[in-house]
Amino acid sequence: MKAVRTDRELECPGIDAGLRARGVELVTLPDGIPEADLIAAVADADLILMCYTPITARVIDAATKLKGIVKYGVGIDAIDILAAMRRGIPVVNIPEYAEESVAEGALALMIALAKRLPAITAAVSRDGWIWPEQRWLGRDISGATLGLVGCGKIGRSMARMAGQGFRARVLGFDPNVDAAAMRQAGIEKVENLQSMLHVCDFVSIHCVLNEATRGLIGRAELARMKPSAILINVSRGALIDETALVEAVVEKRIGGVGLDVYSQEPLATLGHPMSALFGRDNVILFPHLTFYTVEAMRRLEEDTLARCFEILDGRPVTIRSLDPRLRAQTAGVVFG
Repeated sequence: MKAVRTDRELECPGIDAGLRARGVELVTLPDGIPEADLIAAVADADLILMCYTPITARVIDAATKLKGIVKYGVGIDAIDILAAMRRGIPVVNIPEYAEESVAEGALALMIALAKRLPAITAAVSRDGWIWPEQRWLGRDISGATLGLVGCGKIGRSMARMAGQGFRARVLGFDPNVDAAAMRQAGIEKVENLQSMLHVCDFVSIHCVLNEATRGLIGRAELARMKPSAILINVSRGALIDETALVEAVVEKRIGGVGLDVYSQEPLATLGHPMSALFGRDNVILFPHLTFYTVEAMRRLEEDTLARCFEILDGRPVTIRSLDPRLRAQTAGVVFG
């Protein structure tokens, strides 16, 4: 058996060791590998493991022995699932490993910006001390209004932390979650996104990327936000019109931004669409690492190996995600 794991920059020693212990020939490939080189590597592969690298129809069709594709992570928008389904090749992700971890990361970004930690710590590092001048005033989360764009498991975890933990009022926009389910999670359902944005002190994005949600937060939505509002995104970069976001920050039409995800990764201080946001004291640019904790990585490695072994053993692979793109599969899968 041969497995190809892309994006080896994301170190997963447990996955690599587990596969090799089963006698699997493992090839690891770097992020950004050209499609032609990936095609050559998977030509005789039984299994593809990916995190960020696009698995296109050409890649899938070139892998004549392929038995399955495992996304060791959550988002599946980089995989041509229809191409895999045409060949009866199951696609599976690991949807539950970092729900609390990512919600904690989003909350940490929100707290840091509310308390002006980037600005204050930079000033203290530079000058040794600062005094309580108006420019250093932070803000309380208690009594503020948090708007959630997407109220799935991560969004609901964020709601619990901010609502029960900090006594914030929590609003939610999600056409796929009914008012009763939101109410049980401590969220007030809002039917209109722009109306919600207009009253929020903090906005945190927690939805999947698909054609319906791409660019969901655009110029019109940013214009509806308070000039003091703080926007957090730990989901997918393309959920936001990033050009419009950069303009809103540079023109001081938004209070602050905490980002962990970007349409184009990795970031760069120069020559990147988001480069203008570097060095701003109301911006935190996190390198797609809110998921990266000891506990989450242990869960990720264990669940990934379980899915890999199901595929390599010829058993149906367990799909735990509720994403309809994965639930539409009929070959080689079982729904858990």
